Amino acid sequence: MATAVAADKNRPMTREERKVILASSVGTIFEWYDFYLAGALAANIAANFFSGVNPTAGFIFTLLGFAAGFAVRPFGALFFGSLGDLIGRKYTFLVTMTLMGVATFLVGLLPSYASIGIAAPVLFIACRLLQGLALGGEYGGAATYVAEHAPAGRRGFYTSWIQTTATVGLFLSLIVVVGLRLSLSTEQFAAWGWRVPFLLSILLLGVSIWIRLQLEESPAFKRIKDAGKGSKTPLREAFGRWENAKIAILALFGGTAGQAAVWYCGQFYALFFLIQTLKLDATTANIVIAVALAIGTPFFIFFGWLSDKIGRKPIILAGCLLACLTYFPLFSALTNAVNPTLEQALEKSPVTVTADPKECSFQFNPTGTASFTSSCDVAKAFLATNSVNYSNVAAPAGTVASIKVGDKTITSFDRGKAIAEAASKTTDVAARAAEVAAKTKAFTDQATAAIRAAGYPASADKAKINMPMVILILTILVLYVTMVYAPIAALLVELFPTRIRYSGMSLPYHIGNGWFGGFLPPTAFAIVAATGNIYSGLWYPIVVAGMTFVIGLLFMPETKDRDIYKDD
Repeated sequence: MATAVAADKNRPMTREERKVILASSVGTIFEWYDFYLAGALAANIAANFFSGVNPTAGFIFTLLGFAAGFAVRPFGALFFGSLGDLIGRKYTFLVTMTLMGVATFLVGLLPSYASIGIAAPVLFIACRLLQGLALGGEYGGAATYVAEHAPAGRRGFYTSWIQTTATVGLFLSLIVVVGLRLSLSTEQFAAWGWRVPFLLSILLLGVSIWIRLQLEESPAFKRIKDAGKGSKTPLREAFGRWENAKIAILALFGGTAGQAAVWYCGQFYALFFLIQTLKLDATTANIVIAVALAIGTPFFIFFGWLSDKIGRKPIILAGCLLACLTYFPLFSALTNAVNPTLEQALEKSPVTVTADPKECSFQFNPTGTASFTSSCDVAKAFLATNSVNYSNVAAPAGTVASIKVGDKTITSFDRGKAIAEAASKTTDVAARAAEVAAKTKAFTDQATAAIRAAGYPASADKAKINMPMVILILTILVLYVTMVYAPIAALLVELFPTRIRYSGMSLPYHIGNGWFGGFLPPTAFAIVAATGNIYSGLWYPIVVAGMTFVIGLLFMPETKDRDIYKDD
């Protein structure tokens, strides 16, 4: 083992180690900042790139663009992970960072739909695919690079700086977007201001590349290459051999899946819940999330340091268990603090949906390509979107679904049949769309009037918001994130040998975070629509975190004292 690595774990951090952490962290913050902009500016992206298509197609493209970045992350992990084990950590994450920066900059330059038609959304989705691929390769490289420079006994502390980058990147994207919204008029921001955060990325890219070019290759990687021990087929060795593949499977189900569910619930789903369910305006929601992130982010460093003392497992599993036990009361308290009027309506104004159960779909729609058009689906989607709890009443086959609010009953309609009927009357596409739109509006207007009369608010009343309580609850959720996320990089690095480390750790991480985490919001919405309870979507992160707690407790080894250079 190299003397630098075997050095006393209590010695001060060297100048070279600080440079390694700074360069790796700055570049990764930049990549996460780029990645999150598409979510923070989704409305502006839809307005510019999807304006020429019908609203349904525009919605599909919007969701496809957002989901694409998550869906391809594991493929980026495979490609760039293999590259990192073949040619080195430094050069691979230079490539991923450049790819991310260029793709983000291009989004800021893309012509609108009005200028180039259908090519606009297609090019945007292509940029998102490149971003997802790049992010799939970045994290594993940065975490591996820092860990392989860290002295024994301090890998948790050193890699915890990398763990802050996703949250800091989200925080930075929110600050830039909110700052521009507040400094520009609504018209200016809609016309050109939304492009500024994307264009700024080229400056950040230049700074990040300059910093990373100052770095040397990882000493662990150089050692195995010089000794001729590097892997020539890292993917086959990492996942084609059972002794390594089973480690990746265990890392996924006993580590990253639960970590991802808690991470995305505490940050992304919390923001989704504030805006979509509690009807808090987007600017205020972004600000309170940013405040909670600012308070909670230092705890990444604390829990990374603590994991060097007591182990990775206790902290990660404790975060999963706390999430399982407290999500329901915390989100219920969040409703009380943000929108007490909604909470009162949920308690005092019960709503029922009467429908043929065979007509009711599980409305899981991560890409926006599925179509839910039955009268039951139309009714439930309306209520779920408007944060209305309801109970289900079975009706005979063929019954058109209806919503009962107090003493009022609103009959739904089958959108699929409405489209077919319109098509049978005329070949004029515009006339067909207008007929279906009129039926949709008639139903929506009646149902909206009924729920408003029953006390369900259109938006949160800012005068009734308990802001200190909102920030406290969100900070608790962020603290859970820091518990599960801070030690995960060190754990993954320590599970795999140097020759296949980049490949081995990247895939379970990005399947966990790209799929288990990234698809949390659409999964939660589908559960809410199916069950009729605004909190039932929390079962998804609870079940996944609970699975990780059990599997991790029973099968995951403690890794903090492992010698990660023993295969040299």
